[in-house]
Amino acid sequence: MDTATLCPVTEAELLTAVAAQRDEAVQFLQALVAEPSLLGHEASAQALMARRFAALGLDVRELVIDEAKLKDHPGYSPSIVSYDGRVNVIGVHEPRVARGRSLILNGHIDVVPVGAERLWTRPPFEPWIDGDRLHGRGSNDMKAGIVAYCMALQALQRLGWQPAARVVMQSVIEEECTGNGALACLLDGYTADAALIPEPFDELMSAQLGVMWMTLDVYGVPVHAAVAQTGIGAIEFAQHLVDELRELEAEWNRPERRHPLYCGHDHPINFNLGRIDGGEWSSSVSTHCRVDLRLGFYPGVKPAEVREQVEALIRRVHAAHRARDSVTVDISYHGFQAEGLVVDLQQPALQALMQAHADITGQTAAVRASTATTDVRFFHLYGHIPSTCYGPRGANIHGVDEWVSIDSLQQVTAVLALYMARWCGLETR
Repeated sequence: MDTATLCPVTEAELLTAVAAQRDEAVQFLQALVAEPSLLGHEASAQALMARRFAALGLDVRELVIDEAKLKDHPGYSPSIVSYDGRVNVIGVHEPRVARGRSLILNGHIDVVPVGAERLWTRPPFEPWIDGDRLHGRGSNDMKAGIVAYCMALQALQRLGWQPAARVVMQSVIEEECTGNGALACLLDGYTADAALIPEPFDELMSAQLGVMWMTLDVYGVPVHAAVAQTGIGAIEFAQHLVDELRELEAEWNRPERRHPLYCGHDHPINFNLGRIDGGEWSSSVSTHCRVDLRLGFYPGVKPAEVREQVEALIRRVHAAHRARDSVTVDISYHGFQAEGLVVDLQQPALQALMQAHADITGQTAAVRASTATTDVRFFHLYGHIPSTCYGPRGANIHGVDEWVSIDSLQQVTAVLALYMARWCGLETR
């Protein structure tokens, strides 16, 4: 269906409408950032989203995540904390007469830990503005994107229009560790002709890596530190295993081993040592050490293949060590078991997004393969929905003094409003 005839608004009108909402958008984002929606503590931020969806006139729904319904799905990742009291918040717009194409706008409400607060210029959940930058944990990853899609719909409404197709707005949990929030939406029947996640890429995503979280529990031989040479330290052995895994990381980064879309990246594959917990006493050789790693891998590789390669390496390293009979290594998986993907940017839904970007900004949209993972995999791999990421520009995500550009937030809002108008078509409110 050609929805161009169903889009009576101009780029200039949308830019004006979005500009008029700038202060409101900033205040909305500040309010969201002020809600510390860390893993397991998303309720207050989700309550704010429910109120915002209601103010937009959407049918507001809460989706309780039933892990039993997810466990047999290939996109499921083992959970970390209980789902009790934790929900996805969904807002649904239904047109009077469906003439256009439907759309899902998805964003994750969860944020990562702030790390050492002493390194932040100001408290991470007290958002502050410095020129064009709005700082605070989650400001860029990805509460600005959620603000953008909400304000895009509001801009259309204030011009007297609404989408002439079903639009589903999703505020989901656990994107940062499992993706089970987005998976629950898909399995509950939410589908559409296209889906978009305004992740903080400032460009269109053409691919994303697979990501796996793995835990190694190493048990050594403890002795008094006075005779440390007679024991086997679990911490030292864990470090030995990590060093050997670095060799596999280097192998996967070799130019001849790379996926074609990642040939231009400096270092696409990372085996990140994210956490380490080991030892019991300064004067004792350590009994136990636990290390949590995040392993990246290329599109087209299945998580089971990664587990097989990594486990085989660890077995070889253990068997070759002089202390193999005295040291135990247990391998377990919690969190991401996420497959990578390649996006077909020639799909009409994504070509329309690129055209909207060009018409609003006057520039061709940049395209980049991501070395992270996102919830796009659920739409793409399992829902077979044309989908990608495109969102505001910022920096320091997962780092210190995270920030988002307010101007970029406004620009993305205008692009999303134009895209929604063209893809879904419009009808009078």
